[in-house]
Amino acid sequence: MPLKISLRQASSVTIVDLEGRLVIGPEANALKDKFDQIDRKGTENILVNLSNVTQLDSSGICSLLHGYNLMKQKGGTLKLLHPGGHAREVLEVMRLIEVIPTLDDEALAVASFHAGGAVAS
Repeated sequence: MPLKISLRQASSVTIVDLEGRLVIGPEANALKDKFDQIDRKGTENILVNLSNVTQLDSSGICSLLHGYNLMKQKGGTLKLLHPGGHAREVLEVMRLIEVIPTLDDEALAVASFHAGGAVAS
């Protein structure tokens, strides 16, 4: 399944919903391009919903880190929401769950941007 990327807003947070495979090739490139577009709009808070990501590889990780670094450079924040199964395993093995704030509840995740918290699940 190719990667589907959709955006929605919750207060000042842009939620990036991903569905499918976040792997080398057009999928990882599409996510990097989407982060660049979001950055150009002046967005400072991104929540990446990984609940429907079925596969994640090193290129997908690089795309997530690209978005994380874009936000960090401008004083913003990128957080991950509800990585499951294989995606969670990859993030844990790569120890990115310790670097990028990762939450499992969307309402708490959105609220954490406003509280300035880096709550981890």
